[in-house]
Amino acid sequence: MQTVLFTKLFESRPVGEIAETAAGLGFDGIDLLIRPGATIDPDAAGQIPRAVEEFRAAGLTVPMATTDLTHPATFPADKVLGACAEAGIGLIRLGYWKYDATTPYDTVRATAREQLAQLANLAATHSVRLAIQLHGGTIHASGALTRALLEGQLPDQVGAYPDPGNQAVQDGRENWRLTFELLQPWLACVGVKNGGWFAGDNQASGARAWRSDWLGLADGMVPWPDIIAHLRQTGFDGPLTLHSHYTLPYEQVIDQTRTDLRFVKRLLTGDAS
Repeated sequence: MQTVLFTKLFESRPVGEIAETAAGLGFDGIDLLIRPGATIDPDAAGQIPRAVEEFRAAGLTVPMATTDLTHPATFPADKVLGACAEAGIGLIRLGYWKYDATTPYDTVRATAREQLAQLANLAATHSVRLAIQLHGGTIHASGALTRALLEGQLPDQVGAYPDPGNQAVQDGRENWRLTFELLQPWLACVGVKNGGWFAGDNQASGARAWRSDWLGLADGMVPWPDIIAHLRQTGFDGPLTLHSHYTLPYEQVIDQTRTDLRFVKRLLTGDAS
């Protein structure tokens, strides 16, 4: 398993600075964010190969990228997928098919399935693999819901991207073992973050308000020692992409990311002491 750093925390900082920081922290590679205002803008897809060269020069692999791609007609899909393929990025995370109760689930799912089929065909022309992340506010928040989208998809074309932190802090909660069993045929990568819920003040109705927040990997509700032990035992060899979604000054985010990575590396070696 490779430890890769999701570049969202760097916002629009230069690739060279990101590469130096990620390598200095000890990461194996990069999860390259391709989004307006982020590391690479989708409309500047031609910059992807050069960015990957810079990361590799710093000793980092770039096995995956993250996009907002769902509808091929509203995203420069062919250019982005082609540039990723040219750069040797083999796995591309898709965007979100959202659920807000204004449109029936069956309608959203039908649209998602249709668009996913189009995207899978397009990705096949570039020999890259797509991935659906488990994310709150979508019709793929849990393992069961994500499997409903993946049924019938070839695992070497479209993969699953479990994210236990999202399931704990957002929605899609289910037994983590069930999540991984349901998605095992499609398992492509795993999102790594942690968080928890906290009791707040009583509302006017008398009900207790609750809030969630992101926490260090060793401090939240997700049992990462158990999950990583399971991944080791089952022979998973895909990327572990660490997400540093901390509302802290940048230097503190870097410090917490360093601590998180050390925690994960101990687990990867089987040293939980």
